[in-house]
This record gives sequence, C-alpha cells and structure tokens, in this order.
Amino acid sequence: MPEDRTAPTPPTDDAATPAPAPSAGGLLSWLPLIAAVVLMPILAFGMTQYILLPRLQEGLGIKPPPSATAKAKKNDASEKLVSVPMTKILVNVAGTMGARYLLVSLSVAGTGADFKDKMDQHDAQLRDSAGGVLSSKTLADLEKPGERNLIRNELITGFNNILGDSVVKDIYLTEFAIQ
Repeated sequence: MPEDRTAPTPPTDDAATPAPAPSAGGLLSWLPLIAAVVLMPILAFGMTQYILLPRLQEGLGIKPPPSATAKAKKNDASEKLVSVPMTKILVNVAGTMGARYLLVSLSVAGTGADFKDKMDQHDAQLRDSAGGVLSSKTLADLEKPGERNLIRNELITGFNNILGDSVVKDIYLTEFAIQ
C-alpha cells in the first residue's frame, strides 16, 4: 500500500545535526583573479616590447635606435651637430592667386663629417623640396597653431630623402614671414 504523505515524517539523526558551513575560501579563492590582474599587463608589455616591436621593425626595415650608453660612448666627429643656413626661400601662398607670399629662412642641423658638403652639393634640390612643401600651404594652414612643427617635420623628411641616411636631425625656422 502506498505511504501516507500527510503523516509527519519521523526526525532522523541527519536533521538533528546542522550541516557544515561552506569554507570561506579567503585569499586562496581570490588568487587566480589577483594573478590575472597582475600578470596580464606584464605579459602584454613583454610581448609588445620584445616580440612584436622587433618583428615590426625588422619587417619595415627600421633600425632600432641606438642605446643611450652606446651613443654616449661615441665621441667622433660624425655625431656632432653641424648647422647649415638656408636663407630667403620665397614662395607664393596656396589659394591666394599670387597675392600673398611666404618668406622663410631656416637652419638645417645634421650629423656627419661631410654634412656641409652634402648640403652645398644638393642646395638646388633642397631649395626645390622646401619650396614645394611651403607653397602647398594655404593661408589658413599657416595660421594654425602647431603648423610650424608640421612644416619642420615635412622638411626633415624631404631633406633626408634627398641627402640619405637620416643625416638631418632638426630644422630651425629662423625667419617666417607672410606678406
């Protein structure tokens, strides 16, 4: 016969003793999360610095920059900056139909024992390159803050393409007049 389900069940020994409390875990339960939070940035930095960047530089043909200690040890004449002036580069400002012009004088700083000779040999090419960069700028471009730094970077890139071997390190705009 089936049991009577309405009758109360007699208490057993298991119900009389309380169940053991689950362990709190403490620091041990947080250890995987702490390890992940601490180790992931370190692993990401290491992978980027020592694996990804060298492979990208190798693929693009970029030489890694010389270390500070190696640069400090080099005291030969090829590492001294030599400054060569380029005066009076006159170009029309783009978009003014020849009504406005830009007059620029600059000083090119570079390295190498024969830097001044290279600058003298390629003077016409360098002036043409500078004229091309400067004449492409509109009046609105020239009035933007930070435009001189952009012009400086474009000139350095163009000059290094002409002279080769990244000998041009900096360009100083000594005159910059819009008329």
